[in-house]
Amino acid sequence: MGKRKKNPRVSEENLGDEDEEMNENKGATEKSSSSSDNDLYQVLGVERTASQQEIKKAYHKLALRLHPDKNPNDEEAKEKFQNLQKVISILGDEEKRAVYDQTGCLDDADLASDTIQNLRTFFRALYKQISEADIEEFEANYRGSDSEKKDLFELYVKCKGNMERLFCCMICSDPVLDSHRFKDMIDEAISAGELKQTKGYEKWAKKVSKTKPPTSPLRQRKKSNSSSSSSDLYAIIAQRQTERKGKIDSMFSSLVQKYGGDEAVPEPSEEEFEATRRKLEKRRSKKK
Repeated sequence: MGKRKKNPRVSEENLGDEDEEMNENKGATEKSSSSSDNDLYQVLGVERTASQQEIKKAYHKLALRLHPDKNPNDEEAKEKFQNLQKVISILGDEEKRAVYDQTGCLDDADLASDTIQNLRTFFRALYKQISEADIEEFEANYRGSDSEKKDLFELYVKCKGNMERLFCCMICSDPVLDSHRFKDMIDEAISAGELKQTKGYEKWAKKVSKTKPPTSPLRQRKKSNSSSSSSDLYAIIAQRQTERKGKIDSMFSSLVQKYGGDEAVPEPSEEEFEATRRKLEKRRSKKK
C-alpha cells in the first residue's frame, strides 16, 4: 500500500486571525503614512489625555507591526516607519507635544527650539508666576467664602464625617483656627437636612465643644520663621543633652559612693602597668 500524502490543513479560525491582523497592519500603515492629515493621537490609537507611558506603549506596539523587516514585500514600509518615528518624536516629547496641542503644527521647522522657547514665553505671559503674595491673597479670599463652604460639605460626605481626614484634604485649613467654625457650618447643614450626622463626626464635635474657640478664626495662619524655629530646635536639643549628661553623671556618682567608697581609685602608673603586663606574660609561658 502506498503512503497517503498529508495535506496541510489550515483552520478557518486561523485564517480569520491572520486576515484580521493583516487588516490591522494595513490600517496602521495607512494611518502612519498619512500622519500629516490625521490627528497624531488617532494614529497611535490613544486619547489626547494619554500619559507618556500610554503613548510609548502604543508606539512600540505599532513599531513592531510596521517595521520594514516584518514587511519585506511592502515598498513603502520604510517611509511608513519613518512617519511613525515622526509621530513619536512629537508626542513623546513634552515640549513638542505642547506645541502640537496648541497649534496642531507638524512641521519640524515649527517644532524647533526657537518655537518652543516662544511657547514658553507665551505660557509665561498667559499664566503668571505664582508668588507668595498671590497665595496669601487667595487664602484670604477663600477662607469664609461660599467656595470653602461647598468644598467643606463635599469633603464631609467624601470622608464620611472623619474630620481628621477632612482637614488633611481641605486647603487653607487649620484645625486650631477652623474646628469650631467648621463645626458650626456642618451642624447648621445637618439641622437643615443637607448633611447626615455620623458617629465619627459626633465624637469629634463633642471633643471640639469642650475646647475654647479662637478669638479671630478667619485670621491668616502665622508663618513659621525657619531660622528662628531651627535655632529654637537646636536650643531644645542642647538643653536635653545637658539634662541627660547631668543624669548620667549623677548616676555614676551614686554608684561610686555605693560600691566604690568615698575615695577615688587612682589610675595605675606606666611602671605598674608594665610590671603587671610582664607578670601576665610569665603566667602564660608557664602554662604552655
